[in-house]
Parts: sequence; C-alpha cells; structure tokens
Amino acid sequence: MARLAEKHIPTETSPKMSSAVQGSPKSSGVSPTSPSKGKTFGAGRTGKKILPKFILSDNTPGNEVFCVRFSPDDSYVAGALGSGIIKIYATNSGKHQFTLNTGSTAPTTQLRWRPHTNSTRTKNVLISVNADGVVQHWHITSGKCLHQISEEGNQLFCIDYMRDGSQFAVAGKNREIHVYDEATKQLVTKCEASDSWGLRGHANRVFSLKCHPTEPHTILSGGWDNTVQIWDVRTGSSVRSIYGPFICGDALDVSEDGNTVLTGSWRTDKQLQLWDFKSGQLISDIPWKSAAHATGPAGSVHNPPDACMLYTAQFAKNATSNMIVAGGSGANEAKLFDRDSGNVCFGTITSMSKGCYSADFSNDTSMVAVAGGDGAIRIMNVTQ
Repeated sequence: MARLAEKHIPTETSPKMSSAVQGSPKSSGVSPTSPSKGKTFGAGRTGKKILPKFILSDNTPGNEVFCVRFSPDDSYVAGALGSGIIKIYATNSGKHQFTLNTGSTAPTTQLRWRPHTNSTRTKNVLISVNADGVVQHWHITSGKCLHQISEEGNQLFCIDYMRDGSQFAVAGKNREIHVYDEATKQLVTKCEASDSWGLRGHANRVFSLKCHPTEPHTILSGGWDNTVQIWDVRTGSSVRSIYGPFICGDALDVSEDGNTVLTGSWRTDKQLQLWDFKSGQLISDIPWKSAAHATGPAGSVHNPPDACMLYTAQFAKNATSNMIVAGGSGANEAKLFDRDSGNVCFGTITSMSKGCYSADFSNDTSMVAVAGGDGAIRIMNVTQ
C-alpha cells in the first residue's frame, strides 16, 4: 500500500511531510499557554489578536496531524493523524473525549463534520478519507463506523460536504472528483477531464476541494497541476479554471458570499492569493514575511530566513469571511490576516518544530486551530 510518503514525495521537487516526528511539542498533553510559551504575536495595525488557549498532544512519535476541524457547534475539535487514528477533544476544557479508527493502518488524510440541518436526525457525525482510498462515516460519541466506501486503486486526500449536507465530494490520486449522495452513499456524479468542447480537468493529483457556498452545483478543486478547476456537478465537467496555484494540502477556500477564492501554494513567493471567482482574475497577493527573519549585526551580511511554503489556507466562517489563517513548512509557522484592515497580519504562530499542515477557524470565529508535523493541535482564542 502506498503510504502518505507517496502522496507527498513522488519527485525531488515535491513538498515533503515527514513520516516521523523528531522531538515533541513544547507543552505535552493539555496545557494552557502564555504568549511567551506559545510564541504568538499580534495585533499589529488591527484590533484583532490571538491568545494561546491549549496545546493538545499525546506525544506519540510519528503522529503527524494532517487535518484539524471544529465541529458545527464548536464543542469539539477533531484531528486526523498519520497513524490513521482520529482524536476528538473538547474545546472548552482541552480534554481528550473520543478516539476513532483505532484499527487503521493507513493515514487519515482529511475529515469533515456533517452539517447540522433539519433533516439530519443523528448529530456528531464526521466523515474521513484515507490513503487507502477509503471513505468512512463516524458517530463520535459511540465510536461506531456507520458506513464505509472503498475506492479501489485510489488514494483520497480531500473531502467536503455540500452546504445542506445532502451530498459530499472526495478526490485524490486519480484526478477525478467523485460526488456521493449522503443518504444512500451512492456515487451520483464523476467529474473528470474532458477534451470535448475544450473543457478541462486535472492533470495531476488533487489535494483540496471546496463545495461552493452559494452555488450548490459548483465544486472547486486544486492540486499539483498548478490549476484550480471549477466544476459543474450536473454535467461532471470543468467549466473554467484558475491557473497558477500549486496546491499541496487543504489550501483552497471560497468566501461566504461566494465571490472570492483563497489559495495557498507550496512555494517560496506569492504563496497566499485571492482570486475573483467569476472572472478567475487575481485580486491580490498577500505578502508573507516570516517571523523567522534573521538579520545580523549592523554591516553584516543579511541571513535570509526560511520561506514558508503553504500547505493550508482558510477563510473565517462568518458572513464576511473577514479573516484568513494559513500555514506551511520551511519556516514552520502559521499566520492570521485581517481582511477588514487590508489583509494586515495580526498574529503569527512560530512554536511548531515541524510544518503546519492544517488550520481551521471555529464556526463562531472565536477560536482558530493549527496542527502539523509535530503532532500537536494548537488552539488559540481570537479577539476582535
């Protein structure tokens, strides 16, 4: 079975996520932290700031966190681990609550919580995908796997729900977007590259996808081919694309009003970008200045910092999508940006000994979580 190393290291120039953790987080278990311990900075030229809340980790070697996600009511935060295990923590106390998928041998690459809607009778359900091409529905409080789908010969790296929870989409190694019905768990649409009528698709692996928040028949996806594809699930075809972003993780998002696309690229410059959804035109490059900048004494040669190459980028989940969180490897850091103040950076998290692979805002935007190669989930309070 091809492990996550195949996902991230097929060529010498491809991004790398370590398969082992050297060292441990600065705080083990559940620890409230101070700004000095957490190495968190803010608030810059904005009223927003972040303050450390918890560092969650069991210090298990090799347990990189590939995805972190808040539950719909923000009561829990879930982490998908390189061992395949999924851990659930309470956000009010930081205490470990549930462990899922203990029998897995394949890395869990991404997860999403099922939206709470009037039609969902069972709450606290999340869905996960793994490097063996398996999709699993979990009931967290009972620990039961409610359903499993296996895509033979595929590796799955990303997943997302439609806003109403009626369908979900997965993608990965085979470059296709597969849309499933949530009620029947049956495949309803396959989005794939097509040469007819000049329509396009992906030429390489897909690492991120996003169901459009206001257009229920639209899905966006991105990966190693330097494109974001925009799909119409009614036809299974790509209707247009954005060229440029090199997406290697959960680094694609759409603003709540549906008008702006956010991308994070695994490269040393122009990593974080905003695009107009309808035209596909670049709106802006958001400058990234590493907190690890090292400048020698006066008159000495400047010692350039490691660049931060992004694995993750997400909007805040409020109506105006007024904040951005992004992080990556190289500088091993995450940053928060205030869209209300011209995308100024108002917080930097630099305490990670390995790369930042995933980040997420809570649904009420009062918290942000970042996680990555050192196996820790860091939760911060966000004040506005």
